[in-house]
Amino acid sequence: MKAVAYHADLPADDPLALADVEIDTPVPGPRDCLVEVRAIAVNPVDIKIRQSVKAESGEKRILGWDAAGVVVDVGDEVRDFIVGDEVWYAGQVDRPGCQAEFQCVDERILARKPQRLNFAEAAALPLTSLTAWEILFDRLELQQEPQRDQRLLVTGGAGGVGSILLQLARHLSSATLIATASRESSRDWVQRMGAQFVLDHRNSLSAELTRAGLEDITHAASLTHTDTHFPELVKMLRPEGRLALIDSPSQPLDVVSMKQKSLSLHWEFMFTRSLFRTGNMARQGQILARVAELVDRGDVESTMTRHLGQITAENLREAFDILQSGQSIGKIVLEGF
Repeated sequence: MKAVAYHADLPADDPLALADVEIDTPVPGPRDCLVEVRAIAVNPVDIKIRQSVKAESGEKRILGWDAAGVVVDVGDEVRDFIVGDEVWYAGQVDRPGCQAEFQCVDERILARKPQRLNFAEAAALPLTSLTAWEILFDRLELQQEPQRDQRLLVTGGAGGVGSILLQLARHLSSATLIATASRESSRDWVQRMGAQFVLDHRNSLSAELTRAGLEDITHAASLTHTDTHFPELVKMLRPEGRLALIDSPSQPLDVVSMKQKSLSLHWEFMFTRSLFRTGNMARQGQILARVAELVDRGDVESTMTRHLGQITAENLREAFDILQSGQSIGKIVLEGF
């Protein structure tokens, strides 16, 4: 089968960093579905894995953890899917990725894709939807009751996770939604996704919050530059507030500063359940099924903003360059081999 693989940690524009290859088609295990990959999206985790996980001599490592496709074979113990099902998923970080014609995926983290989306539109959502859902409801424990006074701040709201997180929070919680953005295009985007207030992250966030007429926040989803924003987030959070983050701060966080307010800090890593085969691993398939319902109902839209053509090494290098520029809005998608 065709695939895009890397052999070493090299700059994205180096031809050896990513290459078009031919490898054997995988054979599904007992609980696996073999999926014909129709479309994929790219994420910062692709770049991080390529930089941190070295390819052994002669090894071809396949990246990619966001896809939509069709089930073409199933393992002996698979009960919830059959050949021909159209599915979407984020995969497992400790298994080969989706930048290949075929991929084996554990049925517990699969769901049927939304009917109203094509494969490219659907591929933009799984990883970010899972991350956003787990942040909102498993980590921050955001509530839907309208009487609850909840104010959620999302830093980096125009990115892939922020784009779906704002949509989910708008439809599934009663929170006042606040996002950070600086460029006009980013501000327009986060407001379209559901932000009621937009703060310019180039300025003091607490001062921006005051200018917006808000005293504090009860929840914060820090999606980027947490080490830079951390003191301001602690300052803005109401006593007993909650902070969740997904990035890896380059500087230590002064967590002691959270003590006086009894603030709580929550890490979110979307691959935890599948990496450790937790007892509730199937919750990820259930979350994706619920998101598919929201999409088909018209409550949630695809966050695809760029389609770069076929799944090739050249196009993936371009996608990674765009991601690393820090100027990307929404999700970048590629389709077909």
